[in-house]
Amino acid sequence: MTAQSQHVVIALVSMAFSAVASPGLHAAPSKAEPHFEVASVKINQKAEGPSQISGPTPGRFVATNTPLRFIILYAYGLLDHQLAAAPEWTWSTSIDITATYPAGSAPDDREVRAMVRNLLNERFGFKAHSETREMPAYALTLARKDGRLGPRMNRSEVDCAKWTAEKRPTANAGGRSSVSPTGKRPACGMLASRRFLTGGTRTAQQLAVTLQSMLGRPVVDQTGLAGAWDVDLQWTSDNNSETSQGDAPSIFTAVQEQLGLKLVPAKTSVDVLVVDNVERPAQN
Repeated sequence: MTAQSQHVVIALVSMAFSAVASPGLHAAPSKAEPHFEVASVKINQKAEGPSQISGPTPGRFVATNTPLRFIILYAYGLLDHQLAAAPEWTWSTSIDITATYPAGSAPDDREVRAMVRNLLNERFGFKAHSETREMPAYALTLARKDGRLGPRMNRSEVDCAKWTAEKRPTANAGGRSSVSPTGKRPACGMLASRRFLTGGTRTAQQLAVTLQSMLGRPVVDQTGLAGAWDVDLQWTSDNNSETSQGDAPSIFTAVQEQLGLKLVPAKTSVDVLVVDNVERPAQN
């Protein structure tokens, strides 16, 4: 993982959960979809600082120092392995976007993503089509025959529907975490970086989705675990191969030793978006 990509891991995890709920790939934006009122698109020449995508913030959408690849992933609700044939420059060239919503509107996340899809079409000449491809994957399974889990995966009894209805905070509002920088995990959410993840009241499927962002390929939940779990996972090797190097455990070793689960090589069919055309933007 490059230095630049380290700043966007958490954003990718957020997009991963959106992808789970997505009804399917939409290769071309609809003329009926909403548009931004006005948009500024620039190449970020310095490429310094974190990459950030604001999402549906009040009044406008902002992407700062963000590779176009990640803007595409956001717009279409994709995981990284679901985007094919994107040119190298969509990764290496950072983009700044500031776009305002139509006057008097307060679009939700789905509408903002539709606006970004139209922006990609109009300002980048973006065209793509969807395909189903078989690709390497991992199956997330139980590591032990007796089903015993690891010390960092524990059942949660938190009612997230009630938590949300009461408008309680989620950041740093969960139980104690041995891997979180703040010492507490999120409540009813997941926090991840390139070397740790911590989640409160997450399902095994949600854990699998987060691991996809770390491993760059699909992860299929085959644990059979029901209910929700508090999870802490930490690894120290940058090389996410299936073997550890020295005292630095790979994510594969960490998943087995800390969670009592196992990542097994597999294959699966995946809906992917194949880029047909994308052009560097003209400066405003």
